[in-house]
Amino acid sequence: METRVDEIAAGVYRLSTYVSSGPGLTFNQFLIDADEPLLFACGQRSLFASVSAAAARVVSLDRLRWITFSHVESDECGALNDWLAAAPRAVVAHGRLACSIWLNEMADRPPRTLADGEVLDLGGKKVKHIATPHLPHNWEAALCHEETTGTLFCSDLFTQLGECPATTTGDIVGAATATEDKFRFVPVTADTGPAIRGLGELAPRTLALMHGPAFVGEARRPLESLAGYYDERLRRAVAG
Repeated sequence: METRVDEIAAGVYRLSTYVSSGPGLTFNQFLIDADEPLLFACGQRSLFASVSAAAARVVSLDRLRWITFSHVESDECGALNDWLAAAPRAVVAHGRLACSIWLNEMADRPPRTLADGEVLDLGGKKVKHIATPHLPHNWEAALCHEETTGTLFCSDLFTQLGECPATTTGDIVGAATATEDKFRFVPVTADTGPAIRGLGELAPRTLALMHGPAFVGEARRPLESLAGYYDERLRRAVAG
């Protein structure tokens, strides 16, 4: 398996590996090149050699300063300690819940706890930590928004199956809802739709998907459409 590198916004790189086994998914990590580079999502340990080699084509790993991700899952943070070993200056940063229920014990170096809404100034880039409990799933889930480029790191939101281009300006909602209909991986509550609409209020210009292409363009519309899909699914469930 080969990890492909594409710049999806100024100084924001998508590290993408297509895994044909199982349902057939792209697994994407994102590297922000700044004075203090940041990696969003670590990937599985089985992909670490390929993904880290791809990252090293963008920045030297001894420059990597920050590591974060959405929630505890193998493709989100399975290779975390491998990254900490390869990048001696790197610190993992996450919210209070993720630190207390996992990172304080499992990370090989102490984590940096981030408050909801806290902004990390990377030097040339600014990344806002957004607590999103149970979105896409898990109590400790969070997403990040890079404010200078308007890049929202979406984790599993908008997941689609199969190989895909690095970027798209087309529809990402149809494939995402088809995947959600099949796997039902988002726990839908009364908070799901409003939380997704809240992401739209950030006015992102790029949606960096973990399993799909990066959407480039006016991102409020697909976020609103995805929120409406979950609203309708909740309505049907309540109606029985």
